[in-house]
Amino acid sequence: MTQGIVFKKAKGEAEDSNGKKIKFSDFLKGTHGSDSAKWKAGFKYKKALRNSKKKK
Repeated sequence: MTQGIVFKKAKGEAEDSNGKKIKFSDFLKGTHGSDSAKWKAGFKYKKALRNSKKKK
């Protein structure tokens, strides 16, 4: 531990190819806001976050 404390850089906001911030509400489909729609949107949102990290 001769180097001291190492601080990592803060994580940036995830952005899609257009430079727009990725939001959960972008993937939420269905006017009634059912639990099924929220469940599916969660998977799509997580996938988009994974893909945005790979492109960098």
